[in-house]
Amino acid sequence: MVRTLILMRHGKSAYPEGVGDHERPLAPRGRREAGLAGQWLRRTQPPIDAVRCSTATRTRQTLTATGIDAPVVYEAGIYEAAPRALIELIQLGDDSVETLLVIGHAPGMPWTAWELAGNRDSDQAVELSRKFPTSALAVLEFDRPWADIDAGTGELVRFHIPR
Repeated sequence: MVRTLILMRHGKSAYPEGVGDHERPLAPRGRREAGLAGQWLRRTQPPIDAVRCSTATRTRQTLTATGIDAPVVYEAGIYEAAPRALIELIQLGDDSVETLLVIGHAPGMPWTAWELAGNRDSDQAVELSRKFPTSALAVLEFDRPWADIDAGTGELVRFHIPR
């Protein structure tokens, strides 16, 4: 069974005065691009079975804007997480889940995508390594259970920037 992991960076955020980083909301551009990302996901990817989302306001608003309605778990540990922590979170995935969407932040999302990809010389990986802007999506496929996913075991099959 192929497992699909989609790593998404939150939409463009606003910077209201007096609001801490964790509570920053999306900017109008962020809502629009997250909506485009959701359209792209529904049009091009397998149905999403589960979502893991950072507890930050902008990531929760990104999920809402995508229109993805799969069961979601909000994970405080995604905020400021290093790739190893994100990989360990993914390894805990339920094997009934075929497609998992994780919504988080930079640098965690791009670094984790790079770490998991076994095809780092592909065009998609080269593009991802140059820039992973807000609302960008990295799609990786694995030929193993979630518990066996680790560095270099996936194939980066798509990298998409919704604009």
